[in-house]
Amino acid sequence: MNSLRTTRIQDFLKWVSLYLTQSNFRPSKSKLSASGSCYILRHVRLCSTETVVNLKNGGNLGFLARKSRAVRTEAQAALLEYLHSTRGLQFTDAENMSKNSPEFFYRLLGRIDIDNADVSRSLTRFLRYHPINEFEPFFESIGLKSSEYSPLLPRKLMFLSDDLLMLENYHVLCNYGIDRNKIGKIYKEATEIFGYAYGVLQSKLQSFQDLGLKQSLVVKIIASSPYLLRGNMNEKFVGILRKLKIAGIHTDWLEEHISVGDSYNWQCMVELVCLLSELGLGEDELGKLIFEHPDLLLESSGLVTFCLFGFLLKFGSTNSEIRNLFIQFPQIPIVKFTKNLYQCHIFLIEIGMPLQDICMITRSYPPLLGSCELKKAKSLMGVLNCGKSRLRQMIKEDPNVLKKWILGRRVDRLPDPSRVLKLREIKTDFLLSLGFVEKSKEMERAIKKFRGKGVELQERFDCLVNTGLSREEAISLVKLAPQILNQSKDIIETKINHFVKEMGYQVTDLLTHPPLMSYTTERVKLRILTYKWLKDERVVHPKLSLSTLMSCSEQTFIRLYVNSHPRGLEFWERLKEKLYST
Repeated sequence: MNSLRTTRIQDFLKWVSLYLTQSNFRPSKSKLSASGSCYILRHVRLCSTETVVNLKNGGNLGFLARKSRAVRTEAQAALLEYLHSTRGLQFTDAENMSKNSPEFFYRLLGRIDIDNADVSRSLTRFLRYHPINEFEPFFESIGLKSSEYSPLLPRKLMFLSDDLLMLENYHVLCNYGIDRNKIGKIYKEATEIFGYAYGVLQSKLQSFQDLGLKQSLVVKIIASSPYLLRGNMNEKFVGILRKLKIAGIHTDWLEEHISVGDSYNWQCMVELVCLLSELGLGEDELGKLIFEHPDLLLESSGLVTFCLFGFLLKFGSTNSEIRNLFIQFPQIPIVKFTKNLYQCHIFLIEIGMPLQDICMITRSYPPLLGSCELKKAKSLMGVLNCGKSRLRQMIKEDPNVLKKWILGRRVDRLPDPSRVLKLREIKTDFLLSLGFVEKSKEMERAIKKFRGKGVELQERFDCLVNTGLSREEAISLVKLAPQILNQSKDIIETKINHFVKEMGYQVTDLLTHPPLMSYTTERVKLRILTYKWLKDERVVHPKLSLSTLMSCSEQTFIRLYVNSHPRGLEFWERLKEKLYST
């Protein structure tokens, strides 16, 4: 078994390397990211308004076409007429080129100035003396961008009729049922097939049907894997069909799940099926697994499954354990499963779980870890009100507790342990001494805000009283902003000294905006000193409250007050640099 695992690790590394460096296909749209970031989907609503234009005034045809649907339609009709009647292209080809090559179309019209309000005549006259490179609209109409088709443009040809063999093979693909906008990918990835002699391409397409495949399936296979049309029949492609048939998977299943938007490495898929067989999965088990989880095989041609296999081997999983995982694989996409498994691994590292325990949990509970999209460790500890050691203990006692910590699920605070209860009692006694009502919302809010010990809280409260506040005023301040007492005694004294001695306020003014004590000294001084300067310049109201000055964002403060003076922003930036550099 160890020999088998070593062999498969080498195969895994070999095929990952092959996939990333030698393949001429692109992976499917879903991505596996180590950062967990998964992809953001945006929906943009495009709204257009038909603009009435006066053609008699003349103007650039490209500009007018963008503004008026009527002008655009007439110009497209003129281009269609030119390509079909003048250049002799088939009507369907000319129509597709005129309607589905917008970049070329507007670039062409941008070179034309309309004359005598006749769009068709202006474009026709221009084309008569300025023949176009027909390969450009042709390539764009079959789905290629200008950056993609530029290297493919023939150097000595301008007209499609000069390359009749290419047109013939293009028509073979169209007549076979392949969408015209998908043929661009085929041309880009298998250009040589457009140079096949008459009848060769049709014969190759027929050879796929001779394997027992429906024409509709052949269309999807060729659109997704154009390289299969090169040379002789691809042995790996035939191999995967044979293995799927042995496992009881019919071609209808392949037609249902294959996507023309993806590309496939059939060799990689053959290797994956062989690997699953070597794990000990019987034909029936293998067929059931692939039938119920097609993405195991088709997602990035099985590369994600290879990554999952390698991840499990890294943590010491045996072939038997990996086999059991696939037999009981949950109904979850392979990409999400592998991502969740990796994120659980990161979670265990962040809470300080020993490596030996991580390996044990990963080996013993892979279906559980792959099914749980966990909350962040820091966020979870805040909600549970516990530390890393308690999290580790809970997971070791019952790993299934992870199910309770998934995203989107409400997590209840853990019962308070004895130490937390003792600290809570001390804080409660302190608040009761200040006149708080026991078990009131006001008391619960204050307890949640407090981060210090009972003795420290009392010292900080006494500091408020010693700076000039009466006991009642200090109590009122704490009730409104309990977080004030989370600061050390020295910081409280320093902030009040700056507020009173440097900024000229009375200590009782703090009662008008208690959160001010939680702001940094630099922020308070910057806003108050700027306000005083603006007040001296008589550009702001002379009696703005502290809450008005301090509660808004910096951008709002600058917009409402600083910018009211021509040199306000200059004063602000100079003062800010001075305060934050000291």
